[in-house]
Amino acid sequence: MRRKQLNESVAYLKEKGFDNPEIGIVLGTGLGKLADEIENPIEAHYNHIPFFPLATVEFHAGKLIFGSFEGKKVVVMQGRFHLYEGYDFTDITYPIWVMHQLGIQKLFISNAAGAINLDYKKGDIMLIEDHINLQGGSPLAFKNVAEFGHRFADMSEPYDIEMRKKIEKIAKNENISLQKGVYASVVGPQLETKAEYRMLKILGADAVGMSTVPEVIVANHLDLPIVAISVLTDECNPDQLKPVDIQDIINVASATEPKMVKLFRELIRSL
Repeated sequence: MRRKQLNESVAYLKEKGFDNPEIGIVLGTGLGKLADEIENPIEAHYNHIPFFPLATVEFHAGKLIFGSFEGKKVVVMQGRFHLYEGYDFTDITYPIWVMHQLGIQKLFISNAAGAINLDYKKGDIMLIEDHINLQGGSPLAFKNVAEFGHRFADMSEPYDIEMRKKIEKIAKNENISLQKGVYASVVGPQLETKAEYRMLKILGADAVGMSTVPEVIVANHLDLPIVAISVLTDECNPDQLKPVDIQDIINVASATEPKMVKLFRELIRSL
């Protein structure tokens, strides 16, 4: 990755008014409504930001939004990037580097995922405690990575313990059912076979998706505390597997999103 490109992206956003955001938020599939609650929003479409990738997935909006949320300055990614779109690891994590350069001190991530743990149900929210990288690579595998942070990033506790505890307390106070578990990240875009779901369960995954882990690796590389939530949109039971309707996944994510927004809202208020 070239620092010159990163500097140009950041300079463009600062010129538009992206002024020292404190918190970065990545919104996953079907989870874009939080952006509607940003006060005094300033928008930058991905196709206008120098060196930014373009969102190619039809249900991802494709813009950065800066503004206030619960009294904190935030920058929100409405639409993320995935390996399955043909991008590489540097492309899909580029916004994390940019948000870090803008000044964020914490990173919130959301995604839609399938429930591998059959005790978890469609519409549940899962707080990610750990992950399994099954994407076959690393966003830190480039020559000059040491210019930006730790080449050998420690991943012994990739998700911030303090923010996780706060999320658990908020969920309890708000009567929001909160699962906890391990998220496995695969390439996609095809969904898994019965045998693959069985494999994921054996590996120790509670949920599976096609994002998040690369962003988390980069955030750890940059010493950026992270909290991540999965909205579980389908149940991956290999013994009763039925074809998945992507629109149904979007609908479940949208219906569950208010709970996720509530958790993020109260966590930001507590910081």
